[in-house]
Amino acid sequence: MFKNHPKGLIPAALSNMGERFGYYIMAAVLSLFLCSKFGLADEKASLIYSIFLAAIYVLSLVGGIIADRTQNYKGTIMTGIIIMALGYVALAIPITATKGTMTGLLVLTVLALVLIAFGNGLFKGNLQAIVGQMYDDLEAEAAKEGPEALKKVQGRRDTGFQIFYVFINIGGLIAPFIAPFLRKWWLGRFGYKYVAELPALCHQYIEGVLPADQMSNLQEYMVKAGIDGAASVDACQNYLTVFNQGVHFAFIASVIAMLISLSIFLAKKGLFPTPGKKEAAASVELTPEEKATMAKELKQRLYALFAVLGVVIFFWFSFHQNGVSLSFFARDFVMSDKLPAELWQCVNPFFVIVLTPIIMLIFGSLSKRGKEISTPRKIAYGMFIAGLAYCFLAIYSYTAGYPSGTEFKQMDAATVMSMKAGPWVMVATYFLLTVAELFISPLGLSFVSKVAPKTMLGLCQGLWLGTTAVGNLLLPIGTMMYNKIPLWQCWTVFVIVCFISMGVMLAMVKWLERVTK
Repeated sequence: MFKNHPKGLIPAALSNMGERFGYYIMAAVLSLFLCSKFGLADEKASLIYSIFLAAIYVLSLVGGIIADRTQNYKGTIMTGIIIMALGYVALAIPITATKGTMTGLLVLTVLALVLIAFGNGLFKGNLQAIVGQMYDDLEAEAAKEGPEALKKVQGRRDTGFQIFYVFINIGGLIAPFIAPFLRKWWLGRFGYKYVAELPALCHQYIEGVLPADQMSNLQEYMVKAGIDGAASVDACQNYLTVFNQGVHFAFIASVIAMLISLSIFLAKKGLFPTPGKKEAAASVELTPEEKATMAKELKQRLYALFAVLGVVIFFWFSFHQNGVSLSFFARDFVMSDKLPAELWQCVNPFFVIVLTPIIMLIFGSLSKRGKEISTPRKIAYGMFIAGLAYCFLAIYSYTAGYPSGTEFKQMDAATVMSMKAGPWVMVATYFLLTVAELFISPLGLSFVSKVAPKTMLGLCQGLWLGTTAVGNLLLPIGTMMYNKIPLWQCWTVFVIVCFISMGVMLAMVKWLERVTK
């Protein structure tokens, strides 16, 4: 799998894997943590989550501009890792939230997220730009040997980014286990058990806003959690304190992951090229006619880039529901006695690791038979598959008679337990979403590296990530629908969005194929 790829690919992927491990620990728990720590409503937690994710990708654009202008890609990346580590240190401090400290701690949490987002912005797009430059250099060397040699290496870029993407998801596979494991261990030390429904009810009870008809549910969930005696403010506060301390400890693992990522990058940075420097030297040799031709081609390529970015916004709007409405669905509607909601975040990276070699084999086989599928067409197919994932959820939710999330949580505990879905529902959903992701995300990175001007690689990778930011800003819409309308209607909206995006992409595909040849 790794044969004939640049030597720097695996060190870059390992460095990224360490950073992604730390990030996915936090991403797996963030929206649920905001609810359990501060008693925030799902909608408010989703808003913070979506702004945070959007900031990561917007700041990737800023990070790309900084690296492009300073030509110090490696220094920008290392600075980003250090800033992220400081953000995770702030999140790891296990201070108990009370009425008097709630606002201050929420501000501290938001500031920590700002540091993580800014550090990620300096890191993420620029490392991807370096990987793209590796393949530019590989193709340039092959071109010196002739057209046949160039043809042999041109197909390796998509494969290289898929390999890079697998390493990202190895970190993402392991990370979601950390928070539930530490939380369970910490709860057990105090004789408590994990009960997903209890934190929200405890916050309502402490604040004096728990509806009278929910008192029986609070008492029943307290018994399940191992809390003896009648409901009281002290009992609820103690459970919340221990519950959230266990999550805080998980952020220590994120700090360690940042340091590992930095160590790998420092040890192998000599293998990484610097985007832009070689291109600047080559540009001196171009004639005026060649420059005019390149300018025209550049304009067409940028049009193609922005066309694809416009479509992919709606994929990220649908896919990143895994951190908000899909996480809330796992918490509320799926049996969680043995599988906490956070653990479902590892299903996606597991499927990425398992399915990537299979999809690479299929794509490689088609290429050898002269039936290679273009990157734009693959993206269109990915949108269709994402639509299928939500189509499955919509049909299941309709047949199960699921109301909105708010109505479901107000039912009595016995009815709620009897209506919960089995784990296979989440597995099937994430399987389809992962296949869609593999048709879009790593190949989108490859597409950007193909069409981007060589002196603007960081900026264009930042634009790709900025597109993700726009999709992330739309995430609260999913949570709002989740809590306001029957679930089948909520998921149907995503079906429509994905299928319309697929249609738009297919309408442009021939033009995109011509431009990117």
